[in-house]
Amino acid sequence: MTATGPELTSPTTATPATPASTATHARFGPVEAEPYPWPYDGSFAPATTAVINIDWQTDFCGKGGYVDAMGYDLSLTRAGLEPTANLLAALRPLGFFIIHTREGHRPDLADCPPNKLWRSKRIGAGIGDPAPAGRILIRGEIGWDIVEEVYPVEGEVIIDKPGKGSFYATDLDLVLQTHGITHIILTGITTDVCVHTTMRDANDRGYECLLLSDCTGATDHGNYRAALNMVKMQGGVFGAVASSEALLTSVAAGPVA
Repeated sequence: MTATGPELTSPTTATPATPASTATHARFGPVEAEPYPWPYDGSFAPATTAVINIDWQTDFCGKGGYVDAMGYDLSLTRAGLEPTANLLAALRPLGFFIIHTREGHRPDLADCPPNKLWRSKRIGAGIGDPAPAGRILIRGEIGWDIVEEVYPVEGEVIIDKPGKGSFYATDLDLVLQTHGITHIILTGITTDVCVHTTMRDANDRGYECLLLSDCTGATDHGNYRAALNMVKMQGGVFGAVASSEALLTSVAAGPVA
């Protein structure tokens, strides 16, 4: 798919997905997770489970993008790419509802709060400023688009968002409700910012959430570890944390009775 232009609004779609098999209505689980076996209700089905891939964009994990311009180590934000690609390859044929998000702003910056713009310029990576991957965090630019390793296929929803959370100023909740989604599996970057904000908002809306620890990353490893620990506090205050291997092991074991 060619990157959608700034005039398009979410959800958009992208190139051909593998048709869902009869496993769509099967139920799997539980997944070995912390601080409890996920999900709380014992099992999950592709038909009611969304895999939300948050902001796997060049601006956050590629050369010449926003994070690169700030001087952070790209290996930290790219660490979860291969596990996420493997996860998608395994779950797509089973009919899981796959969603991708992109953070970005209108070319005229009409949707960029002045404090956000000021902070970005203060650290030398101003939103809208030119960079090797195009204007930073601007819709339609190369840096704003999703990287090749986890690029959406046709039929997968893309949510374009102006903020950190995937629910703010988007129709994500409507999309989830329309598809009967009750459970959410999260991948993406960064763990402590956009992923955490989305997980917290999803939890408040009653979705049962699982964050995959090897399918996410942050610009600081300490922040990554802290973000994972926060999820596990108070008996799983925002949901649970597991590895993608644990999830795929549960799926490979076959449907539960």
